[in-house]
Amino acid sequence: MEIGNVNVSALAAQASDAVGIYALKKAMDTQEQAAMQLISAIPAPANNPPHLGNGVDTRA
Repeated sequence: MEIGNVNVSALAAQASDAVGIYALKKAMDTQEQAAMQLISAIPAPANNPPHLGNGVDTRA
């Protein structure tokens, strides 16, 4: 009788682990999507005018 209980508890632990791993993967996928949305929302950097940086004083 105890062997049957051990098998049942082992199967329950495996099922619990599988559900936990599935939930973790779903949470990671959700976080990935949120991060990609944040990255795509970053505006492109503004281009500086071509005359900037041409007259740098290196003796100061």
